[in-house]
Amino acid sequence: MLHALVPEGRTHRLAPLVAAMLQYALVEAQDLPDDDIDENSMAQSLLDSAEASDPSEVKELLHDAVTRLFKDARVEYRRTSSRGDPYSIVDDAYEEYLRWYDMPWES
Repeated sequence: MLHALVPEGRTHRLAPLVAAMLQYALVEAQDLPDDDIDENSMAQSLLDSAEASDPSEVKELLHDAVTRLFKDARVEYRRTSSRGDPYSIVDDAYEEYLRWYDMPWES
């Protein structure tokens, strides 16, 4: 999926897609029996990320797996804006992941 979408995709659309993948993986991890979750596993990292409040915390927990996802898809997550500023699809995805349930119009 990433291999097909990322090369021409817009970051503001791709970041929520990656965040959705992480949310799905989190739901799956939450459904695992506690005995099946190793301390240093991806499932444990996802569960820990659900308690995070800052994108840098999420990045610390999930970055290796997320960058591997992009590497396996053979696409680059680092980009450069038209002004020459570097940015990252995955950094935007971590922010989307944290704000997944934020609905400002419901406040």
